[in-house]
Amino acid sequence: MGVMTENVRDIRMEIKGLLLDPSSNVPVVMLKEEGGSRHLPIWIGVFEANAIALRLDGCEPQRPMTHDLLRSAFEELGADVERIVISDLRDSTFYALIYATQQDRSVVIDARPSDAIALALRAQVPIYVRSTVLDKAQAADQAAEVNDEQLKKWLEELNPDDLGKYTM
Repeated sequence: MGVMTENVRDIRMEIKGLLLDPSSNVPVVMLKEEGGSRHLPIWIGVFEANAIALRLDGCEPQRPMTHDLLRSAFEELGADVERIVISDLRDSTFYALIYATQQDRSVVIDARPSDAIALALRAQVPIYVRSTVLDKAQAADQAAEVNDEQLKKWLEELNPDDLGKYTM
């Protein structure tokens, strides 16, 4: 189900939903393991949440947004976005990589996960998370469980109706 990269397994994910954290009103993109049960919530900025929400809702803006511009730049330069990978979690910050090819050359570009996800939606490419990131996030969740039982309860009680349309 995953891609082997640098001896670490990349787990294919899907966007389960986009919602607001009830305790902070910060947008959260919820990723879910395809064919599995693991989830990964990533807190993101308002502008990136809006870009993701527009695409999830199937809205096409009249003028290109930043992530549309980025996709167009890849296309005009003859590069294909292949996939994005949430590649690391350090000090409560997620990191991502955009994998692309240009002719016979592979390119890897550092990105914020929210930007990478917005681009993946526009380029219609898969989203992956490194197994080590899922492990670190789970460990962080377990450590935070002692301090933040409310968040854990909220994540466990999510149902499809909670993950409906995202509005700002």
